[in-house]
Amino acid sequence: MFPLWLGMVPFAVAYAVTARAAGLGVWETQLMSLSVFAGASQFAAAGLFAGGASAWGIVATTFLLNARHVLYGLSLSRQVPLTRPQRVLAAQFLTDEAYGMAVVNGPREPGGLSFAFLLGAELSLYTVWNAATFAGSLAGAVLPDPAALGVGVIFPLAFLGLLVPLLVDRQAVLVALASGLGAWGLARVLPGGLVILLAGVGGALLGAFLVTRGPARLEERA
Repeated sequence: MFPLWLGMVPFAVAYAVTARAAGLGVWETQLMSLSVFAGASQFAAAGLFAGGASAWGIVATTFLLNARHVLYGLSLSRQVPLTRPQRVLAAQFLTDEAYGMAVVNGPREPGGLSFAFLLGAELSLYTVWNAATFAGSLAGAVLPDPAALGVGVIFPLAFLGLLVPLLVDRQAVLVALASGLGAWGLARVLPGGLVILLAGVGGALLGAFLVTRGPARLEERA
């Protein structure tokens, strides 16, 4: 998780600076990190607060940005044996990074992925995000701009590291390329959360088609 922590810290600081500039107090800024825990949504909400947007407008925007979590939840519900309280807990702290780490590196139990590993990954990011938010709220004015430090490259590299072990055959490579190109094209006209949702659904449908087409061809040959 350490590389992901390094990528998360500057973005949490940047969020805190943005929220403070939008007129939120230190504790209001911190409360959003404690309760929402979604970087892109927090950035968007801070900007909407500053612009005087309505409550419904803020909710709708953040919903679109986090729509990709529907796919994460559906995937994890099939891979992790969860009780109802565990589902609520895992859903509250779920992030892109925790999902990727659990799916790729999570230890396997007889019934599926380990809930303990998933929750540990989630809470480690939650702790780092909130600590960095608090630091940014107090000292953001004297810190350098994260974009100027080039830290934006950390997250893409970390996710590439999670993706590579999943590319085990030509079907997986094709799905990854198609999803990536689709996301790149959609990102030019749609908000980020919706882009990931649509690219994810499209990639899943393509993967399902490729997986089912192979056995169908074998049956036709037989």
